[in-house]
Amino acid sequence: MTYTTLVSPATLDQNLNNPKWVIVDCRFSLANIDAGGYAYRHGHIPHARYAHLNKDLSSPITAFTGRHPLPDFTLLAKKLGAWGIANDSQVVVYDDAGGAFAARLWWLLRSLGHDNVAVLNGGIQHWQKQGFSLTTTLPTIQSTTFRPYLNTDHWLNASQVQNSLAEKTICLIDARTPERYR
Repeated sequence: MTYTTLVSPATLDQNLNNPKWVIVDCRFSLANIDAGGYAYRHGHIPHARYAHLNKDLSSPITAFTGRHPLPDFTLLAKKLGAWGIANDSQVVVYDDAGGAFAARLWWLLRSLGHDNVAVLNGGIQHWQKQGFSLTTTLPTIQSTTFRPYLNTDHWLNASQVQNSLAEKTICLIDARTPERYR
């Protein structure tokens, strides 16, 4: 069975030693960019790799980008392979921020044609509340090749958004926190 939206802590626990399952810790704090890596080093779900929002899931900021521009997809595909993510892997992503950072990697993987990705329901907090353990042991990773297939169905450019808003065919929702929205 493949999971494409949410996966429960119990299901993840049952598959911790499944070589086809790859777990990625996406914890991050906008207020302290080192907090996620610190938290990972001090306790993460067994076998999880760590993805840093700024270093792994974004490109460098330029005069024409926002705060976290999309990463270069060729470089991201190489990074995914280095993390042991193959095209047939079941990927589970999690964070401690209500899924906000995990959802970014979920969306990036889906945009690269990888549908077998799910967010851990309730994040690391729910994992711990269910009585599952954390570890400080770094995973042994067997790198592989990830072959992306860019799924442009997930994309709209600015002109398409403007036209769709004018035609009232979409509802645009800004999901940023109030502080970032302002």
